[in-house]
Amino acid sequence: MKKELFVHFSFLISFLILTSLIKGWFNLSYWPLWLGGVVGTLLPDIDHLIYIFLLRPYELTSQRATHLLSEKEVVRTLELLAETRQERKDLIFHTLLFQIIFLILTFWVVTSSGNIFGRGLVLAFSFHLVIDQVVDLMETGGLTNWFKNVPFSLDKEKSIYYCSVLLFLVLIFGIIL
Repeated sequence: MKKELFVHFSFLISFLILTSLIKGWFNLSYWPLWLGGVVGTLLPDIDHLIYIFLLRPYELTSQRATHLLSEKEVVRTLELLAETRQERKDLIFHTLLFQIIFLILTFWVVTSSGNIFGRGLVLAFSFHLVIDQVVDLMETGGLTNWFKNVPFSLDKEKSIYYCSVLLFLVLIFGIIL
């Protein structure tokens, strides 16, 4: 759990510093961007809670997590969910189709909204998903869970290219913020 939080927040902070440097946003009036970034980084992990409580409450890991939560063992529950992350294959947010839809929403919010909190939120959410894909690619050698509901899949080389393009898109969205 600590490793996953460190990875996501270190990339988020680097991303927000880069965005702030490029845009020249150096005063405290831009704190909503950073707050939106923190919230947006945490939101994709709600997908795991939806899975254990609604989609697959009968699975062993879901039952263990529910039991730990009933005993108010929140930290141990989060550690369990982090350790067993690869077991959850039918997540909602961690799919190709959701990511495409959310990238379109991200572009729309970044280009149309004046709300800097909302911009930070959607950028961080998209960035979190890309980082999750990179981690999955490094740990499993592919993105099969992400492409589960589509009629095609990518080999490792094409997956690297795909993740690179997504990362580039999110960085561009951050620059046009």
